[in-house]
Amino acid sequence: MKKTEKNVCAVSHAMSILGGKWKIVVISSLVNKGMLRYKELERAIPEVTPKMLVKVLKELEDEKIIARKVYAEVPPRVEYSVTPLGLSLNNLIVEIHKWGEYHLANS
Repeated sequence: MKKTEKNVCAVSHAMSILGGKWKIVVISSLVNKGMLRYKELERAIPEVTPKMLVKVLKELEDEKIIARKVYAEVPPRVEYSVTPLGLSLNNLIVEIHKWGEYHLANS
């Protein structure tokens, strides 16, 4: 396999994990605000539907980008945080944020 094909494959792989409208937004919220409960995430990202937020959280947890901690309480308390693997995306998120600001200013 040529080096170029490996790069495309790696980009494809990353996008299969991080693609979609909400995954980077969820990761960014958790990186910026630390550990959050589900309702706090809903308030932090009011544009996302509850169904979509649950789906995104599950997918990110499956990929070990975020961690879900359930406390044995009544009612149950669940908190989400970014894993070390998720934190490795921080530079990417910062650059996406900069690009978004640049694009908004120049469109």
